[in-house]
Amino acid sequence: MHHAVQAAIARFPDRGHAIAELARTDDSFLSLCEDLAEAEAVLARWERSSSSVNEASCTEYRELVMDLAAELATELDRHSQQ
Repeated sequence: MHHAVQAAIARFPDRGHAIAELARTDDSFLSLCEDLAEAEAVLARWERSSSSVNEASCTEYRELVMDLAAELATELDRHSQQ
């Protein structure tokens, strides 16, 4: 399974089957999963960093992760209603 799909399933474990199916059939959804996985990876790096810009960067990436997760949820809801 694609690492980005696994990241999305980790965030929404109760929707794992729908995530896997949608990522398999919809390239834009898979791209959204990839964006989420990348943002989570960058956030994790910033959280471990001792850089002076650490807190601002963490805040920025936390917001990005939340926005991407909300977008994923919206797409899942939209496709579940079809």
